[in-house]
Amino acid sequence: MMLNYLISTTKSGHSKKAAIHDPESKLKIKVFDLVKSRFIPKKGEVTYFVTAGTEKIGFQTEGYKKHKTLLILHMIAWYCMYLGLMEAQIHPNWP
Repeated sequence: MMLNYLISTTKSGHSKKAAIHDPESKLKIKVFDLVKSRFIPKKGEVTYFVTAGTEKIGFQTEGYKKHKTLLILHMIAWYCMYLGLMEAQIHPNWP
């Protein structure tokens, strides 16, 4: 079963920011382009990194409340598929 998540985007200056939303659990994951923007992890939030070719993307929950790790990883994998990054590798720490 493939769940549908929502993607919100904003364009501010030269950096484009996005977030993935799960309407069911209300979990939100912010997306950071690590090639074009600076990323500082927040305490209390869950962070993952994705590498795919020259792409380097950071993902961080917003409002983490003991959501299941599998849900977070599924949302990240879903977003990578949305971007067409079939060779994406998810890392728990900066690779």
